[in-house]
Amino acid sequence: MAEHAMSVRVDKWLWAARFFKTRGLSSESVKGGHVSLNGMRTKPAKEVKIGDVLILKKGLEIFEITVLGLAEKRGSATIAQGLYQESASSIQARAKLREQQRNHAASSPAPKKRPDKKSRRHIIQFKHAL
Repeated sequence: MAEHAMSVRVDKWLWAARFFKTRGLSSESVKGGHVSLNGMRTKPAKEVKIGDVLILKKGLEIFEITVLGLAEKRGSATIAQGLYQESASSIQARAKLREQQRNHAASSPAPKKRPDKKSRRHIIQFKHAL
């Protein structure tokens, strides 16, 4: 953890806080508009300070986090978890999303196995008839 630094690039910080596996992925996400700093869209080189609020969209999940510490280098997961605090509303929204996905997966029928040779012939004939 860089205690002496007053600010760190947002792409480096997201990588060090283990939101992304590589710094390149972190940078691409910021460039793509999936990260906002204090309510504004940001660039990868924008400096992050302690107390800043980041909103990060990663897939369907949205993280709303407050920066508690700064790091330029990637450390252990326990150190990374100490760099930020996620808001309670963000945690609840992500839990609700996971529950919805679980319910949807349970309600949809299990995928059937591949069609056999006879079924494939029928599918091919049907496609050619169109």
